[in-house]
Amino acid sequence: MARKFDGNKLIIASHNKGKVREIGELLAPFGVETISAGELDLPEPVEDGLTFIANAEIKALAAATAAGIPALADDSGLEVAALGGEPGIYSARWAGPSKDFNVAMAAVNEKMGDTKDRTANFTCALTLAWPDGHMESFEGKVFGELTWPMRGDKGFGYDPIFVPNGRTETFAEIEPTEKHAMSHRADAFKQLINACFDTK
Repeated sequence: MARKFDGNKLIIASHNKGKVREIGELLAPFGVETISAGELDLPEPVEDGLTFIANAEIKALAAATAAGIPALADDSGLEVAALGGEPGIYSARWAGPSKDFNVAMAAVNEKMGDTKDRTANFTCALTLAWPDGHMESFEGKVFGELTWPMRGDKGFGYDPIFVPNGRTETFAEIEPTEKHAMSHRADAFKQLINACFDTK
């Protein structure tokens, strides 16, 4: 049985403004006040896990322990079949020190060359951690294909080159509310809410 979240304040263990905004929007219906690790000036822990879940757990636990209140961390990335699952857990690192995802998307496109297989998926791991060290983790995925050149300005990260299955628009061309209903983060989030939040 998963532990229930019974507070009204939650740290989003991220310094990524796009991610913080998206998670905040997903949590809004539950009356939870969110504050980001960036706003609290919490240090970013070394993410040396080998999976999305391991890295989400590192971030959530570091924030919850440092601030003394529960923290929610997300570790997500793009996995490209033709690249053997890369960039995977290193998705943010491909954007370089300036976190420029235009650089990362160009690198993905260049590495793929003229390969016919354009299939890819986004994976999102969510971990809710409490200051006493207890954690609950969930993983969601969304599948699709990569396109080039980039299209759209509504998303963040690799959204402008990812077209989800059954659609013709990229994630960056789809309205945020619609994306929230179908994304990898939405998939993981649904599992988190069902397990840890009182939805009555």
